[in-house]
Amino acid sequence: MKKAVVTGGAGFIGSNLAEELSNMGYEVVILDNLSTGNINNLSNLLKKRHVKFVKGSVTDFEMLKSIFKDADYVFHHAAIPSVSASIEEPAQTNEVNVLGTLNVLLAAKECSVEKVIYASSSAVYGDSPNIPKKESMNPHPKSPYAVSKLAAEYYCNVFYEVYELKTVSLRYFNVYGPRQDPFSEYSAVIPRFIMRVLRGKPPIIYGDGTQTRDFVFVKDVVNANISAAESNATGIFNIGSGRSISVNELAYKIMDMIGNDTVAEPIYEKPRKGDIKHSSADITKAKRELGYRPEYDIEAGLNETIKYFSRLLRLK
Repeated sequence: MKKAVVTGGAGFIGSNLAEELSNMGYEVVILDNLSTGNINNLSNLLKKRHVKFVKGSVTDFEMLKSIFKDADYVFHHAAIPSVSASIEEPAQTNEVNVLGTLNVLLAAKECSVEKVIYASSSAVYGDSPNIPKKESMNPHPKSPYAVSKLAAEYYCNVFYEVYELKTVSLRYFNVYGPRQDPFSEYSAVIPRFIMRVLRGKPPIIYGDGTQTRDFVFVKDVVNANISAAESNATGIFNIGSGRSISVNELAYKIMDMIGNDTVAEPIYEKPRKGDIKHSSADITKAKRELGYRPEYDIEAGLNETIKYFSRLLRLK
């Protein structure tokens, strides 16, 4: 049985990844300090004998060494995952996202981990007018969050080149799906839209809604992580759907799919600091080297996500 550690494993993406790894027969250790993660995301997982939860932070180097012992793979998702939060608290974002990643890499090196798969972000590209985004483009981060993700990528590359620790950095575009938190102040757009429409309220759009995003379903992201671990690939890869949609089109699509006739037109508010205008992923490299093939288009992914949040509302 191979052993995998998932940092940030009680969070949205991390818990979905930990679940799939456990279904594949991995011994799974989940690390999370529960600052943004939710222990309820692990309620079914923790019933399994080969799944263990450790409450702690990636800022604790000695603890990382203890849980990385005998690990084959480390999937590093622990982070402060918000542009807005990074603008308000840049030092805290740096401590967790940069120094925390350095701790993960150092501990992985000392414990002879086979490979580290790092959750990076398309935010590193900034507001470059070039579409789609390619890994070969010069990064242009526009927020402390984006800077922290790029710095951590550089650390990953250096640890491979200098210490021969295999690393993969996956630049996520806009991930969505079950277990995403719709109630957080910094919640992503899809869960916020869905929950408002389910409650009969109009979606709130920041800016004019013409901004575009590449939305990728969480199950496709999970598969990309596992492919990255089990392949011989190293380096940086875009993980998106390869298609973009405007926020206006997304809002109306969600309204149509939910079919709540009481919902009025979207409400528009001023743009948020640090937000970029357009984003779309070129996923050619991930297809070629990781065998990555997104299986969910936006309609299929939204359908599963709407079902999840509908059940969540009924349980409240």
